[in-house]
Amino acid sequence: MSIISSFLRDPLDGFFTSEESYYPTRVDWKETPESHIFKADLPGLKKEEVKVEVEENRVLQISGERSREKEDKDDKWRRVERSFGKFVRRFRLPENAKVDEVKASMENGVLTVTVPKQEVKKPEVKAIEISG
Repeated sequence: MSIISSFLRDPLDGFFTSEESYYPTRVDWKETPESHIFKADLPGLKKEEVKVEVEENRVLQISGERSREKEDKDDKWRRVERSFGKFVRRFRLPENAKVDEVKASMENGVLTVTVPKQEVKKPEVKAIEISG
């Protein structure tokens, strides 16, 4: 392949070739007065194909796998642009996250994870009288 043709070819050709490939999953994180809300676009996935976990040290992990479409021996793919393979996203939750009350739902290919917030106690300040 010449240098010029390598610049002109589709940069994604051959990029998603392995069953073990990881692909980027876009996630929005919004903080409201009551909670932290994560939204991930996961079109075509069922909730059984997605896992939401809270690990030690308040780490929220969203992972899953999109299987490659089965090929028929007579099929000839002309272009493959949709991602497949495994994905994983991890977020360190702030101290005010109630990690025991995390809820997740999936609707129309959008995963929503809601992490309620708790009020973080501010350290008490005690005035000390200065003698002398």
